[in-house]
Amino acid sequence: MKPSTFFLCTYSLLLTARAESLKKSGDAPASALSLNAVTESVLVNNPSIKEARAKWEAMKQRVPQARAWDDLKISGSSRLGRFVEIAPNGFADQMLTVEQMIPLSGKNQSRARIAAAEALGAFEEARRKELDVVAKARASFFRLAKDYALLELIRANESSLHQTFDISRAKLEVGGQSQAEVLTAENEVTKNEEARHDLLRSISEDETQLKVLMNRDAFAPLGKPVVSMPDAAHEHLAVDYLRALIFSNRPEVRMAEASITGAKAKLELARREWIPDPSIGVAAQRYNGGSQAVSEVSAGISFSVPWLNGKKYRAEETEAANGIEAAQHALDSARTEALGLLRDQLQKIEIFHHHVELFGEKLIPTARQTVEANRTNYESGKATFLELVLSQRNLFDLESMSREHRASYQMALAELEALIGSDLHIFSPQKEAINRKKK
Repeated sequence: MKPSTFFLCTYSLLLTARAESLKKSGDAPASALSLNAVTESVLVNNPSIKEARAKWEAMKQRVPQARAWDDLKISGSSRLGRFVEIAPNGFADQMLTVEQMIPLSGKNQSRARIAAAEALGAFEEARRKELDVVAKARASFFRLAKDYALLELIRANESSLHQTFDISRAKLEVGGQSQAEVLTAENEVTKNEEARHDLLRSISEDETQLKVLMNRDAFAPLGKPVVSMPDAAHEHLAVDYLRALIFSNRPEVRMAEASITGAKAKLELARREWIPDPSIGVAAQRYNGGSQAVSEVSAGISFSVPWLNGKKYRAEETEAANGIEAAQHALDSARTEALGLLRDQLQKIEIFHHHVELFGEKLIPTARQTVEANRTNYESGKATFLELVLSQRNLFDLESMSREHRASYQMALAELEALIGSDLHIFSPQKEAINRKKK
């Protein structure tokens, strides 16, 4: 057997062994993992979401506390000693008093409105946490799906290199090619193997992040992600519709609106501070010399006098009025910022979608045709081995970039929903058509 023939046979066995190893080590778990399952699991099990919801539930309990009347006051007294000589019924020896403040001014209602506005702010904070965690989980899901797709791409590239190697072996046996060109093919296989190991590390990291967000054991198995590509989903999202939607659903805007409501309630409370709330008291007295259990009953009323401290209450009103102005500016800022973020996000989605279409409809089909043409020409001696290898490498790079752009497009759509604060039904199993508006 010629040395070159022996070398080719040995190297062919090496490539086959590597391909089998690649298939075994790169196999995904048998179970499938859907985006909806990830989203539901995150919403139900994520600890940070549970924490935010618990804080909101706690804030809600402040409303009935603020609305409630002041506690009933009960006081009692009894004589311990008397050091003057008087008639037995000259002074009361025991007294029991019951006193209740009546909130005629409605201050408690104003405090309840302030507490309700703060509770609404806590609810929007919890909703922001949900939106961010879900967006983060979806991004991890799409990255994981991309990594699995790249892993399949490496397998396909490995198969293509095998075809190239078979052609090279046939040409080498008849003296039409050098061993150096076969070694070049080996280098390409080695690069594929290196890329595979990097992908396995990336898959592990994405799985870990997804398990943490889903509150699962980091060492528990996780299925292979299955995701469908939204077909030009951004084309169904009219700008005017999204502008209205972001103002009504974005948590930051709603928190700013709640702050205005709370600031107005504080001004209302400051104005009501000028109105004193009376306290009604009933007192029962008993004399030691009397035969009755209660010798006498009296009633009284008391209230504060705020009008003598006008500087204090005027300052409180001014503070509350300035708070409303500040809250209004905060709302304007939140709306302006929201529109800026929306514009940038739509631009990002448009760019990534353009990349997806460009690679899928033009660049990759052309690159595949180039590989096939170079393979045919190489077999017939019209193209060099380097031209074939370079065209294969170019196809692999383009397909890798295409999957990167696809994942970036999907993540940008997920970020759009988190930005707006509303489910746009982009990733729903049965996607709803929304606001197809004439341009």
